[in-house]
Amino acid sequence: MSALSDIWGPVVLTIELAGLTTAILLVISTPVAWWLARAPSLWKEIVGAVLALPLVLPPTVLGFYLLVMLGPDGPGGAIASLWGARTLAFSFTGLVIGSVIYSMPFVVQPIRNAFAAMGERPMEAAATLRASPWRAFWTVAVPLARPGFLTAAILGFAHTVGEFGVVLMIGGNIPGVTKVMSVAIFDFVETSRWREAHLLAAGMALFAFVVILAMSLIEKRMGRPAS
Repeated sequence: MSALSDIWGPVVLTIELAGLTTAILLVISTPVAWWLARAPSLWKEIVGAVLALPLVLPPTVLGFYLLVMLGPDGPGGAIASLWGARTLAFSFTGLVIGSVIYSMPFVVQPIRNAFAAMGERPMEAAATLRASPWRAFWTVAVPLARPGFLTAAILGFAHTVGEFGVVLMIGGNIPGVTKVMSVAIFDFVETSRWREAHLLAAGMALFAFVVILAMSLIEKRMGRPAS
């Protein structure tokens, strides 16, 4: 029973973290992706490059700066003091913040690409029908970009499930609080609990296969001409 709870706890925590992170990212990334895809601003490529930094930065580097930011001497410490805590690091809230930043490019980019591929004509047609920009966005742009949103949700969730370096740096290994699946595998290997490590690793490998298959099916469907 103890071995089962040691496995099930990280699984549940990982799903909660990935689900919450993905929901937050979809809300944040939608207006950002729209601006990056449509605005004529010269700043958008600089902003896009900053948002894409987690793609090339080593997770430990990003984790280190997040640890500084969320720690007692950073902005996170000031925020945590509002409810009597000292730091946002080594907490589930800190994991969510770190995961949102780390997985953001995997959500922003597919939505940006979907908005860019849409072109100008659908929004121009909506304008000729006297639809407000807000109404045109929700009734025209978002439905046309639906495959991009689906891809973004899958990639954001999967990337959060698989992250290790960042969550270990800012969350440590606290059971029931920050011990997600990737950290649990590391802990099981360190303590020679090979059976538990195999079970979690095999589950994550199967999950990765399902994600890749889903992405292939989405890409195939997007490339299929409309009947």
